[in-house]
Amino acid sequence: MTDGKPVVLFLCVHNAGRSQMAMGFFQHLAGDGALAWSGGSEPGYELNPAAVAAMSERGIDISREFAKPWTDEIVRAADIVVSMGCGDACPVFPGKRYLDWTLDDPAGKAVDDVRPIRDEIERRVRGLLDELGVPAQH
Repeated sequence: MTDGKPVVLFLCVHNAGRSQMAMGFFQHLAGDGALAWSGGSEPGYELNPAAVAAMSERGIDISREFAKPWTDEIVRAADIVVSMGCGDACPVFPGKRYLDWTLDDPAGKAVDDVRPIRDEIERRVRGLLDELGVPAQH
């Protein structure tokens, strides 16, 4: 189903900020080289407008995304699960590779305060792509 491409799942609590920004960067930078999904343990109702604005400044439109829960099937299908603050709610399955990215929650923050979080997510996504041997698109 994935043609041997790495599949990365980004998880956070509301799936409205951090995991959406990470998925946006990953999809943008990986192109056709890998797949990214995202989900939340307690999905919010809408994406964080400051996260959408911060990503738009980088030319990445995440405004059409929506907050969604994860399912066990999605977690099982992923090669790497990146959690961002979902703690004990994040699912753990044997044989999966897990990364825990400690990042500030952009919820309720202005775009000025979200930019450093966005930049740190980009840095980590680029590092992950490098690790996976997937060249980042420009």
